This record gives sequence, C-alpha cells and structure tokens, in this order.
Amino acid sequence: MTESVEQVAEKLGLFARVGLFYRQVVSELRKVVWPTRKQLTTYTAVVLVFVSFVIAVVSLIDLVLGRLVFWVFG
Repeated sequence: MTESVEQVAEKLGLFARVGLFYRQVVSELRKVVWPTRKQLTTYTAVVLVFVSFVIAVVSLIDLVLGRLVFWVFG
C-alpha cells in the first residue's frame, strides 16, 4: 500500500517538509505554459483598456450621483 504525500510529510522534519514543498512548487512551475511576448503584450493591453473603461464608468456614476445629492440636499 502506498503512502499519501500527507503521511510522508508528517514523518519528515520541518526542514525536510519545507524542502519538499519547494521541490513540488518548482515541479509544478515547470508544467506551466508561459505566454509569448506577443501574447503577454496583448493581454496587458486588454487589461489596461478594460480597467480604464471601468474607471471611466465608475467616475461618471460618481459624478452623476454627487451632483444629484448636491441638487437634492442643496
């Protein structure tokens, strides 16, 4: 019967568990498909445009509601 990772980790000392954690992190990062420079530039541009749009909408709503409150309460 094979032992689970949790059971093996419980038997290890603190430094061995930390080492195991970092080895697993590096192993998982090697599996990641990293974007190309062109994809990264495109994704960044899309995010900046979207955030700018949301900022504009929220600012417009804030301006309208602020003026409405000042009109109602003088």
